Amino acid sequence: MLEKEGPLSLTEQCELLSLNLASLYYRPKGASTRKLSLLHRIDAIYTEFPYYGARRIAVILRREGYRIGRGTVSKYMAEMGLAAIYPKTNTSRANPEHKVYPYLLREITAECPNHIWGTDITFIRMKGGFMYLVVYLDWFSRYIISWELSDTLQDNFVICALERALQVATPKIVNSDQGSQYTGTRHVQTLTAATVTISMDGRGRALDNIFTERLWRTIKYEDIYTHDYQSPRELRQGVGAYIEHYNYRRPHQALGYKTPAEVYLSKVEPTDLDKLN
Repeated sequence: MLEKEGPLSLTEQCELLSLNLASLYYRPKGASTRKLSLLHRIDAIYTEFPYYGARRIAVILRREGYRIGRGTVSKYMAEMGLAAIYPKTNTSRANPEHKVYPYLLREITAECPNHIWGTDITFIRMKGGFMYLVVYLDWFSRYIISWELSDTLQDNFVICALERALQVATPKIVNSDQGSQYTGTRHVQTLTAATVTISMDGRGRALDNIFTERLWRTIKYEDIYTHDYQSPRELRQGVGAYIEHYNYRRPHQALGYKTPAEVYLSKVEPTDLDKLN
């Protein structure tokens, strides 16, 4: 189990445990076959129509033969960390005791790699359960700096991914939602110690983190939905292989059909290139 305090940082512990971490501590959610089927279908509907709320999703499910009401759909969406774009996506719930930072990017466009990073968490389905995926994404190049999987929404996996990302480079700004994983002391202190400016999506502004939202659609349609991952180990291997493909081999239309790595690596400073090798 990851130690919050000790001689090794969370990143070092993640690297030492690596593939075995999720497999060793993963516990099946205990959901019935019917519930898992519903969770997976809700995720697919939401990914295609992120502006649909529980009412519309319940209507679609009933048309498909599921006996389910709006209240149950709403409960399942909360468990998955999903909410319609209006008012906002809500994968990670806010903690009212945590400080919320203002959204700083309304008039700012990423000008170069490591200017702005975005981070978010999404629900990832498996055949017999589900996990959560976090990424840190460079907005200029769409390059995925780091990622991590977890079977819970506790912040360990988010901090692990952040520490790993900061070993690659130091951005000027990191933007996230207002979830407790991001407003929590460890995330804020890690960014502050690295002299990174913190920005958080405004409530009712799901598109503030649009690049990461688009990434979730890409990963799910091109990888998760085309495979039937059986275990956390298999999921980790598959997601890792896809992210390698996404970064280094998949042409990106918004980048003039260059890959994210081609754009990111052509612009970063030599000292940052050394960290990636």
